[in-house]
Amino acid sequence: MRAYARTTVGVFCLAFLFAFEALAVATVMPDVAADLDGLSLYAVAFAAPMAGQVLALTVAGPWIDRRGPGPAIALGVAVFATGCLLCGAAPTMMIFLGGRLLQGLGAGAYSVGLYVVVAQAYPEELRPRAFTVLSAAWILPALVGPVLAATVADVAGWRWVFLGIPVLALVAWLLVRAAATGGGSGHAPFSLDTFHSAAGAALGVLLVSVAGQVDVVIRVPLLTVGVACAVLAGRSLLPARTWSGGRGLPSIIGTRGLIGAAFAGAEAYIPLLLHLDRGLSLSHAGWALTAGAVTWFLGSWLAGRRLGILGDPVVGVRLGVAALAVGVLGFALVAVDAVPLAIPIGSWGVAGLGIGMAFSTLGVLTLEAAPESEHGRASSALQLNDALVQALVLALGSAVFAAYAASHPVHGAVVLVVAAGALAAAASWPALRLRQPGPTADSL
Repeated sequence: MRAYARTTVGVFCLAFLFAFEALAVATVMPDVAADLDGLSLYAVAFAAPMAGQVLALTVAGPWIDRRGPGPAIALGVAVFATGCLLCGAAPTMMIFLGGRLLQGLGAGAYSVGLYVVVAQAYPEELRPRAFTVLSAAWILPALVGPVLAATVADVAGWRWVFLGIPVLALVAWLLVRAAATGGGSGHAPFSLDTFHSAAGAALGVLLVSVAGQVDVVIRVPLLTVGVACAVLAGRSLLPARTWSGGRGLPSIIGTRGLIGAAFAGAEAYIPLLLHLDRGLSLSHAGWALTAGAVTWFLGSWLAGRRLGILGDPVVGVRLGVAALAVGVLGFALVAVDAVPLAIPIGSWGVAGLGIGMAFSTLGVLTLEAAPESEHGRASSALQLNDALVQALVLALGSAVFAAYAASHPVHGAVVLVVAAGALAAAASWPALRLRQPGPTADSL
């Protein structure tokens, strides 16, 4: 990997910036809402970038297949940096939300480009290690992001959490620019119907994400409309049979969407359970999340090295899915007082190891299953499905939890963790169907 050090650093930095920004926003949003009088729009600040990503991921895939990754990464970084500047300078909450939308649009465009850079810049045998770097870029912010963001906000104010990022984004782009010079096929089509579907899916994500935070009277109709928009429009943007276990690329994409949503769906309630049911302070409960982040990186590292039985990436994915399901369900034992605390926390470490083994490997398999001329669209579909499924699972989970929150919050959280474990177990089905050749250009 030494020969690719410059590219590797650039890929890491660009992925790190978006992950760090997401965690930093979660840390400083209370200050933002108070300063801009925007508490009523709190949830929209998280939904807006997700909606922007759905739009950008759909547009970026065909564009990259036509022109190569360079233009999409350059424009994506510029839009992302502009969004950061707009958030940092925002005088009102509505302008702040506009900046968040731009951040999602920019990050969606350049994240697809990064996957194609991995395909073009690294030989096939080094791609698993490159995806390990991408995994590390998402995991490291979980260790340092909240503390760093809180420190910046305390010392200089929350605005500098956003205003400092564009400079780092420019440096990262300069590092990766040389590797993003590969051309595209020049003939990847994009239609207005596709854009309309992307807009419908983005609207669905926005509605579902907001629904879990609103009054119960309008929650159900809002959820219903949002889920319908996201599912009906989203399906048309993905390879055929992505959500029904089609062999090859559809199952690769479907498996990753399920395991990503299962991990995120359980992770959201881990600090709550440790705090309410076991009496840990929130800071101590957060160490469980850190343990999961560390083992995620370990699993990704092992998969990248392809040691022993992990030499077969499909076997590695299946083992990872099984470990994730066992780990998530094992954490649910936290509600049984007779079970030592070490068991659920250790189980969460197993869950992190499992998703680490599977998640980045599925990115490698995506590039192997898709023709080279369709790497952009395949990478776009992979990340688009991740965003859609995760948004739906988290929002539906928040609506379920709201029914328990007032009287039995621990019971509600346990129900959702068990449901996440079942979702991980369900990923075993498409994980058995990864080996067949991927779809043709007509099915993407």
